[in-house]
Amino acid sequence: MAARKSSAKDRPSYRCSECGYTTVKWLGRCPECHAWGTVEEVGGAPAVRTTAPGRVSAPALPIAQVDGQVATARGTGVPELDRVLGGGLVPGAVVLLAGEPGVGKSTLLLDVAAKAAGPDHRTLYVTGEESAGQVRLRADRIGALDEHLYLAAETDLAAVLGHLDEVKPSLLVLDSVQTVASAEIDGAPGGMAQVREVAGALIRASKERGMSTLLVGHVTKDGAIAGPRLLEHLVDVVLQFEGDRHARLRLVRGVKNRYGATDEVGCFELHDEGITGLADPSGLFLTRRDEPVPGTCLTVTLEGRRPLVAEVQALTVDSQIPSPRRTTSGLETSRVSMMLAVLEQRGRITALGKRDIYTATVGGVRLSEPAADLAMALALASAAGDTPLPKNLVAIGEVGLAGEVRRVTGVQRRLAEAARLGFSHALVPVDPGKVPAGMRVTEVTDIGDALRMLPARPRRSAPQDADGRR
Repeated sequence: MAARKSSAKDRPSYRCSECGYTTVKWLGRCPECHAWGTVEEVGGAPAVRTTAPGRVSAPALPIAQVDGQVATARGTGVPELDRVLGGGLVPGAVVLLAGEPGVGKSTLLLDVAAKAAGPDHRTLYVTGEESAGQVRLRADRIGALDEHLYLAAETDLAAVLGHLDEVKPSLLVLDSVQTVASAEIDGAPGGMAQVREVAGALIRASKERGMSTLLVGHVTKDGAIAGPRLLEHLVDVVLQFEGDRHARLRLVRGVKNRYGATDEVGCFELHDEGITGLADPSGLFLTRRDEPVPGTCLTVTLEGRRPLVAEVQALTVDSQIPSPRRTTSGLETSRVSMMLAVLEQRGRITALGKRDIYTATVGGVRLSEPAADLAMALALASAAGDTPLPKNLVAIGEVGLAGEVRRVTGVQRRLAEAARLGFSHALVPVDPGKVPAGMRVTEVTDIGDALRMLPARPRRSAPQDADGRR
């Protein structure tokens, strides 16, 4: 029996060099990080240990006696970001901001770091991707200079913690968490084990010091946050920075928020002088015209709880190939295909089947919610008949495969936003609720009722010959 216990104790163990996963047998592929050939023998199997009760850091109190003032949010100086955060940054909170390369993450956080800095609130900006001189050039360009904003270029975790002891900041900005590594952990910077260790150390420092922390995170080619999923569970707030690189609009969307709602969206405009918040971004999504144009229709979409007026455009031309083109920009291809089928079968519009069809949105906004179906269908029908819709008309509603127009959420908020911008007529599903003063609302039950809003196309007279006969 003694020999058997000894052999069990001396049994070798194996550890993944990428994420640190430990097992008692060799595996070709790590079950934690799914990397091949990274599991190596490290020695005897780890002994089974139990944790004994220890000294507590602070006694437990009834929840009514806990001081909630220490968790009061402080504004960042950027109202659009404060909207998404739920009022501002809470002391000790750790925020993870992720987005594609070049979308403007560093520009936004450098602006936040400068505006949040003050005599009683020092800010430390640590860059691991650029030199201090490069960050200074960007700060000059966007006007993010403040004597209480400190800048350091570090990629070692111990050096970052040393800067915290020297500067004692109220806000730490780390760009990015994938570029910082710890010498105590094996693996390259950006690996799962390194990201876990760096994030864990900074989270502990934030909680102990009451320091707010903003972490920049990379994303994979699929758009997910790079690194272990545990990172998203450890932080308090996860924000997604979205936007087309060729458009000015940028959206900060809350994915997780322990201090506020997760359905808020902040709108920003990226330009040569930096990035600015847009309290009223609907102007980016509209094209002002004196006369209506065929193939255009306006709708009101909800980004989180925020209504935005957007324009849907459609263009149809004769196809020169056997298989007509279907091109979309800012719209889901599957939704456009469904609207084409509904218009042909339920709306009796057969002119779309053999034509090239191009659909797009204005200003780089993406419309993915079903509430834009009615506007999409009307834009396609208007383009097919070359007849413009009435001026100052917005269309809101989901269109089913049977041609019915279904109700959507937030109709009253959408109508209020349309009325605020000066639109006087709206097509909505049945029973829209309270209607804003001065707005005329037409309730439609199916796509046939909606298509009646298209004015009759005047018949073209036949050309005359030389004798004046037709």
